Amino acid sequence: MKIRYLGTGAAEGIPAMFCSCDFCKKVRELGEGEFRTRSQVVLDDTVCIDFPPEAYTHSLKYGLDLSALKYLLVTHSHMDHFYAHDFILRGYKYARLSQPVMEIYGNAEVKSVFEECTAREMKPEVAPNVKFNEIKSFSEFYIGDYRVITIPANHGKTEDALLFYVERGGKGYLHFYDTGRVGGKALDYLKEKGARVNLISFDCTFVENVGSETARHMGIEDDMLMKQKLSERGIIDKNTKIVITHFSHNGKPYGTVLKRLSERYGVIAAYDGLEVEF
Repeated sequence: MKIRYLGTGAAEGIPAMFCSCDFCKKVRELGEGEFRTRSQVVLDDTVCIDFPPEAYTHSLKYGLDLSALKYLLVTHSHMDHFYAHDFILRGYKYARLSQPVMEIYGNAEVKSVFEECTAREMKPEVAPNVKFNEIKSFSEFYIGDYRVITIPANHGKTEDALLFYVERGGKGYLHFYDTGRVGGKALDYLKEKGARVNLISFDCTFVENVGSETARHMGIEDDMLMKQKLSERGIIDKNTKIVITHFSHNGKPYGTVLKRLSERYGVIAAYDGLEVEF
């Protein structure tokens, strides 16, 4: 499998859109190498996880044919992970499609956002080209050759935010963000389903800062705690590639800081455009 990290920033981006803090000022001075757009990943150029406002920009910069995407898995309804307005353009005179139908999978709140954001402008000629499938946590289903397992994220109480395990051809990927620390019930479910992870993407929003038990995001030490719990259950092992991503400007994730964390903890710090095969 191949994963492409098209965006690796948290909701506000880096530098943050409306921010004039010293960090954001410095990042603007340092230039594009320190910039981070909002989070989006693609597996095998076929399965997309989350669809931020920058999806179009990502397609231009990294040569991704959005019309060829078959499946979109959505973690939760927040704007930086699901910008639903764009789907009114998937057909009619706006686009000739490589893939006739895009299948979107998300929770009930994601469905509500999709319906709300497309209600005014969705043309009847476009509507059949986008199919929404409502899903819940603690479920298992197939999308083409891919097996998908969902577990609940620790990301607030207003919706059933999801984490995804995606498997094809004996290779497993675990998408572990947006979330704080995840409880044993969810991890046990992955174990019961036989999840074996070759690559995991960890939420590292806080960078070097540590989250609390109730925090909706994590830092590197929280990631290491979850690594231990996943390892104890045999879900990951010493050969699993560990990637940290979804960085907030509040954690001051300069490239030099992330390089230091990579070396200290034996992880890969994602950057916009990173590709990893596993």
